[in-house]
Amino acid sequence: MKRIAEKPEAYLATAARMLDAENMTEAASVLRSSKVSVEETGYDNWDGGTRIWTIYLEIDPADYAQLGSGREVLQGQIKNRLDPIVAQFSGDWFNVTLTPRTSVEPDWREQAGEVSMRARRNIVDGLKLDEVHWCGRLNDVDFLGRIFDLEALPSDDSRFKTASGDIWQHRINNFDWEDDWIYSDKRFDLLGGPTDTFLRFLCEIVHPVVRPDRNEALKLVGEFNDQLRPEGWQLVEEEKIAGRPRFVPRSVKHSSARSFSRARTVADALNASWMQKEIERAENAIETDPALAIGTAKELLESCCKSILDRRDITVPNGTDLPKLTKMVTTELRLVPEGISNEAKGAETIRLILRNLSALSQYLAELRGLYGSGHGRDGKHKGLEPRHARLAVGAAVAFIDFMTSTHQKQSETE
Repeated sequence: MKRIAEKPEAYLATAARMLDAENMTEAASVLRSSKVSVEETGYDNWDGGTRIWTIYLEIDPADYAQLGSGREVLQGQIKNRLDPIVAQFSGDWFNVTLTPRTSVEPDWREQAGEVSMRARRNIVDGLKLDEVHWCGRLNDVDFLGRIFDLEALPSDDSRFKTASGDIWQHRINNFDWEDDWIYSDKRFDLLGGPTDTFLRFLCEIVHPVVRPDRNEALKLVGEFNDQLRPEGWQLVEEEKIAGRPRFVPRSVKHSSARSFSRARTVADALNASWMQKEIERAENAIETDPALAIGTAKELLESCCKSILDRRDITVPNGTDLPKLTKMVTTELRLVPEGISNEAKGAETIRLILRNLSALSQYLAELRGLYGSGHGRDGKHKGLEPRHARLAVGAAVAFIDFMTSTHQKQSETE
């Protein structure tokens, strides 16, 4: 075991490759992104003495918090792959423990809800790397005039009284300022100023008038939200202008993040890598493509049902639709209302919940057919809003959580 303490990378790299081969992608990703340390944490005197070691895998605090009870699943998966590797070199015992990485960030005392300097810099750096012209099809004066009162801001050029004058002179008349001048101009202070101003600036970058290409705008919103979500914010569609989305900032509901974290835990417990991909697709699509999120919610239920039936060695006939899959699972797990005795406390209430749980798959299948992805639409079709997609995906998460928990509990007692 001393070899791992001195040089753990080779063993951990082998474990990561094993996890990849078994489609345990989340565990492999956690292992690769972690900072590793090995410490001797105990000693057992039995049979000549055995040292006990702990392999600490330090991960990002936000990732650690979102994993919830899924941490135990990931720790077990990593340890099980390390066992045969370590056994070649030592008879010592060891444990694997995920821990939150500790670090002091200069802005950690900032008020909750503020977008940090780090996140702002990441967004701005991304815009620079991709050479995104922030004012789009507008000129600098017209763009900034949508956010700031340029006539009330001072000029940095003595020939002009206000900001609109010197911006016009140096960006339109002479064009002798760099394209990215806005990010360092203290009058606008995008990196250090109020959060609402920075968020409004991002919303204007993807406004239909500024950036009429819908796909380009959606791509940028996805990149912005990757940085904003950990800060408690995201850009969401408020309305459409000429068929193109207009975005506004909205505080992230942490309960939604916990729901998706729980769904990932369920998928990992079933070793269903394709569920992980569907969960990620649904999460990313809720705000930008509700139809896709609704369609993916149905696919999540199908994956869950098929995974549970497969783990119980039950063959699913080709072409089995979602309602029939649900009936097969509820019957196998003995979740049919008829299985509740009249003597049970709240028997009728339990029966109603089970009936509605079974019907949920039918409702989602119908909703997907009416509004989800996968079907052609006429020109008058109107889709649902992100709130409807959140309802559909939240219902799917509740379904797979309950079904999988029941499957696991029964497996432990059988």
